[in-house]
Amino acid sequence: MGDRLTCILPYSNKEEMVSTLRAFQESGDVANIFVVAKEAIELEGAKVIVAEGGLDATSTWKLLLKEISGNYVAVYGKAMELRIGLNALERMRRTCSDAGAGMVYADYYEKKDGVMTAHPVIEYQEGSLRDDFNFGSLLLFKADALKEAVEAMDADYQFAALYDLRLRVSQKYDLMHLPELLYTEVELDTRQSGEKMFDYVDPRNRDRQIEMELACTAHLKKVGAYLKPVFKTIEFTEGKYPVEASVIIPVRNREKTISDAIESILIQETSASFNLIIVDNHSTDKTSEIIRSFDDERLIHIIPERDDLGIGGCWNVAVADERCGKFAIQLDSDDLYIDNHVIERVVKAFYEQNCAMVVGSYQMVNFKLEEIPPGLIDHKEWTPDNGRNNALRINGLGAPRAFYTPVLRDIKVPNTSYGEDYALGLNISRQYQIGRIYDALYLCRRWDDNSDASLDITKMNAHNFYKDKIRTLEFKARQQYVKNGQNV
Repeated sequence: MGDRLTCILPYSNKEEMVSTLRAFQESGDVANIFVVAKEAIELEGAKVIVAEGGLDATSTWKLLLKEISGNYVAVYGKAMELRIGLNALERMRRTCSDAGAGMVYADYYEKKDGVMTAHPVIEYQEGSLRDDFNFGSLLLFKADALKEAVEAMDADYQFAALYDLRLRVSQKYDLMHLPELLYTEVELDTRQSGEKMFDYVDPRNRDRQIEMELACTAHLKKVGAYLKPVFKTIEFTEGKYPVEASVIIPVRNREKTISDAIESILIQETSASFNLIIVDNHSTDKTSEIIRSFDDERLIHIIPERDDLGIGGCWNVAVADERCGKFAIQLDSDDLYIDNHVIERVVKAFYEQNCAMVVGSYQMVNFKLEEIPPGLIDHKEWTPDNGRNNALRINGLGAPRAFYTPVLRDIKVPNTSYGEDYALGLNISRQYQIGRIYDALYLCRRWDDNSDASLDITKMNAHNFYKDKIRTLEFKARQQYVKNGQNV
């Protein structure tokens, strides 16, 4: 095409750098190659930019801004050898030009433990606001779009600069996914998906998460989706209920764990009246038999007439039942409450924090109830003023969840078995405050039959795409909410 290309990549070691530099040089039409390193080094065929913070720091991009030439900028984000596919950069540049995109990213191969496998990625949406959205490691920017974004950067980030950069580009341009396997990267993080999913609540990453929240909040303000800390007041007087609280368990084929879950509820000590509603979604093992073995009038066993219900649909059945209490409290069928005061604490939180939803914390354990990493999941990143804005960036709000029943009956739960709780949290937080309890309320079992223990790339992509779609829907709803003057 004759379009000159600037290439930017981090320094790893000389052996890997020589191979990666050669790959860029042989791709054609490369104007300049810049390697970002923490100290001055000599590299043939590249100019070294000394920058302590690397590509995650705003100051690095301000330095690079002075060096960029050509029409496109290729950014390689991993400090390891990159193998560029045949005509890959040419394909990405042509796509960027034809589509008028601000950035193009592609599917890739990953080499892990010596084995190379295909790694497709997903389409970017307006709601793809996760800072860990997987674009792959090779990004191609329209140079003008990247320069505009860097020039507009007004915060001195140490961790969030690359995240800030792509958010700013997305405000004016499309981020285009090219579903072709165009390069190979080496995967260093060999943990299973179930181990990676809680990285964003790891206290060791707190400084990073604070910056990511600042960048996301600034973006939401720019695009008219930011919500000010103004919330509807709840009187808790709507309707009459047979009990103060109902614990709700949707279940299907959990004969190994359902008894523990039930027992942890029935031993609860509380001044509030409560019952337990189990929606048994046509179990084919001994789950139904185990439920029936409990002789307790507080236990309500429902087998729905419909056979098309996901977890969300089972929740709707339970909440619509006339026996449901004023507050609906969640417990998964393979987990159990940590002690006999959980219901008391949850109900108290509703009144004290005047909220339509309460989210607690939980302890990660194995099937034997032994603690496993990362231990306590408490979502302390939540703040009353900005939590609902930051909720569009993170991938979940925590658990266990509880709801003021009239609100839940009005909104209703998406009839899915993944992400339905997150969708509710985003929707409810648009108007109401969400209360928090930072002490562990239940033990969350992570075991072979658990749905999040280990997902293949197809399932993981499907889950991430759906959550991004949930975010997109809420993102657009909030833009309308703000535009219509409702956030006052």
